[in-house]
Formats: sequence, structure tokens, C-alpha cells
Amino acid sequence: MKTVSNCVEDILISQPYLEEALSRNIINYSALAVELTEPISNMLKKEVKSGAIMMALRRYNPPPALSNSIKMKRVIQNLGDITVRSNLTDFTVKNSDTLIDNHAKVLERINKESKLFYTFTRGIHESNIIISSSLKDFVLDHFKRESFLAIQDGLTAISINLPEDNSKIAGLYYHFFKRLAWEGVVLYEVLSTTNEFTILVEDDYVDKAFTAIKKVKS
Repeated sequence: MKTVSNCVEDILISQPYLEEALSRNIINYSALAVELTEPISNMLKKEVKSGAIMMALRRYNPPPALSNSIKMKRVIQNLGDITVRSNLTDFTVKNSDTLIDNHAKVLERINKESKLFYTFTRGIHESNIIISSSLKDFVLDHFKRESFLAIQDGLTAISINLPEDNSKIAGLYYHFFKRLAWEGVVLYEVLSTTNEFTILVEDDYVDKAFTAIKKVKS
């Protein structure tokens, strides 16, 4: 049977900013309890007093990943260099039997110009190519028989090197996404390898995005 505590936990998990504010003791428990009275009453299909909700809020234990643990601080302090690459084009292509063969031709060209930016991601139904805009016409020509779902110019990639043990830290990416959201940055794409994290943004958001990531480092 669902309890008030269960309902409080469900609501906080679905609203990470609220959960973090609660874990940092920067929120008014009484005011929040009053705010949650109606939704929790609806969830339990009976009237719930704000006092019971406030008690559940005070007893709630946020996950360790939200706290400023020593391990998390160490990883953030060891974040590597930030690299910015501009003048990029993003192609989203429907998967097909000929896509890989045509993609191979693009790779042959890329191998001749080592300074080009390039990433390729294959999903279940579509694939994504992000490449320096100087090769836009080349890609369009060699993919002319493919079905493009989207083409976006005027993009910039911001990459940051991560410590080798980053994959062992829960909540690391949350710090990036939280800061970017607070700064009002709209992400066009998110890419990552084991030790590298990259966001793709439209040029209008570059300054805000770069500043946000620097704030995470500092």
C-alpha cells in the first residue's frame, strides 16, 4: 500500500532540482508541504494533512550522488581541458542498406584531412553524422540517395576531457546538465566516449554553454 513517504519520494525523484534544494536545506519545508498537499492527496485518493507531508520531507534521504561527496569533488577538480570546435553541420539520416557503404566514402575523405571534426552515431532507426561544414556538399553528394531526416548548420561542439574513473561516479553528468539548464542552454546533441563528453549547441548558445561548463569545473 502506497504511503505519504512513497508519494513524496516519487515527486522528488521526478523533480531533481527540488530534490537537490531539499538535500541542501535551502527550501522551506512547511511551504513545500502545503504545495504538495493536493497532488499527494490525489495520488492516495484521500485527504492528507500538510503536517504528515512535512514529516515525510524531513525524513527523506536523497541519493548519495546528489551530495557533494569527496569522490565527486575529486573528479570535478580533475576535469580536463575544454575544447571548442565551430562551423559544424549535423546530418540525421534514415538507416538503409546502402548507408554504411556511402559512409565509407566519407571516411576516406576525412582520412585525408586530419583537422576535420567528425562523429558518427548509429541508432536503431537513424544515424547521425556531425562534420565540419566545409564537407557539407561532399556529404550531400555522396548521400544523395539516402533519406535525410534533418540537416542543421551553424553548430558548435564543446568537449571536455573526463578523468579515467568517471564511469564509476554516479551523477557526474547531472552536474553538467543542471548547470546548462540553469543557464538556459538548449542542447542540440549530446555525445560521449568513455573519457570525453561533448555537447553540440547552436552558435547563439556557445558563450553561455562554455561559461556553464567552466562553472562546473570551478
